[in-house]
Amino acid sequence: MSKFSETIELSLEGNQNNSDRRIMLFDLDLRGHHTIYIQHLLRYWCQQEMAGHLDVVVSPEFCQQHLNIVNIAHNHKNINFVAISPREQAVLKSLDSFSNRILRAFQEWHLIYKYADYLRTTQCLIMCFDPVLFRVALGTKSPCPFSGIYFRPIFHYVNFTNYIPSWREHIWHWRDKLCLSRILSNSQLQTLFCLDSFAVKSLKKSFAGKVVHLADPVPTPNQSQLQSERLKESLNIDNHRQVFLLFGSLSRRKGIFQLLEAILLLPSTLCQKLCLVLSGVPDPAAEKELIESKITAVCQSQPVQIISFYEFIPEPDVQAYFNLADVVLAPYQRHVGMSGILLLAAAAQKPVLSSNYGLMGELVQNYKLGLAVDSTVPAEIAKGLNQFLLKSPSQLCDLSSLKAFVEQSSVEKFASTVFQYL
Repeated sequence: MSKFSETIELSLEGNQNNSDRRIMLFDLDLRGHHTIYIQHLLRYWCQQEMAGHLDVVVSPEFCQQHLNIVNIAHNHKNINFVAISPREQAVLKSLDSFSNRILRAFQEWHLIYKYADYLRTTQCLIMCFDPVLFRVALGTKSPCPFSGIYFRPIFHYVNFTNYIPSWREHIWHWRDKLCLSRILSNSQLQTLFCLDSFAVKSLKKSFAGKVVHLADPVPTPNQSQLQSERLKESLNIDNHRQVFLLFGSLSRRKGIFQLLEAILLLPSTLCQKLCLVLSGVPDPAAEKELIESKITAVCQSQPVQIISFYEFIPEPDVQAYFNLADVVLAPYQRHVGMSGILLLAAAAQKPVLSSNYGLMGELVQNYKLGLAVDSTVPAEIAKGLNQFLLKSPSQLCDLSSLKAFVEQSSVEKFASTVFQYL
């Protein structure tokens, strides 16, 4: 029996009091914000000495790769980490392809039901509700009331500036509206948290009380300028260059290839001022060779400095990269939903060169976070780079708006909002 299974059995023995709430957090994803959200919620639970039990259902890989988070439970008898079985994880991985997403949704909901029932959960929070949206809309029973965090609504994008939907996005609009009307009428749904305040405003017209805006959290920066200077020195960045940072998963979805194409379109005199820092893990890993070949081609054609660091950056070290940057890049390719990159940049008081699409584009323009361009077109990215290289980056954003944007997204507010509505 694994130590996680042992934890379940020991905890269940003492869970005879019906008035003692037992909350289950369910998240099988290892990427980006998923692990950070769990960490924030656990820390808040401990700091507030909250009553009841907290079970965190995760993948086996989570328990192996994020021991710093799992160890939080070791000092708190009312927090348990529960790993799904390797066989259950294998079934989910076999359904990872786009064509199998509906089958995966059914399997994921099956696991939510199974573990909520087994753990005698009184309230369940599905940390990423999007994958099971369609499954829940079809109608299903849960062993307990449930809530979910909804990341990527798109039905309201028609209200955004210059938005022109594709035929596929028209289908997504219809799907979202149909699914949400059914889900929000489900008596077992307690709260639908949503990162998109514009979507919340629209949904509240019909479903006030069940929909709550949950601001994406960003930690308060606590690193000194000296740490950033040391990082700049360790990366061997030329002193006369402006630093443009592309951070996180280095993937097609984040526009890395359009960005490299854009640099080829810049005048060589401007490239002499530019240092591009690529910090993150190529996704998928097989793309690393292609990224490297593109970087080589750009550096052979332009007098630009490109520094690549293909490693996962631990959370305590992340802010140093944003403090180092003059401009933060977010050239996502028609990305639906929020990006923590905007918040990390704002926390460091740095402007962004972002996609003008959807929620990200709307936030950049409303809060004056920097420049928003059509990032699917390299020439438009090049125009944005050109402006930042010719002007002081601080001239292309509003520093007071950056501060206001961050203040509404504190870690404490995020965690307190979640537990308030559970």
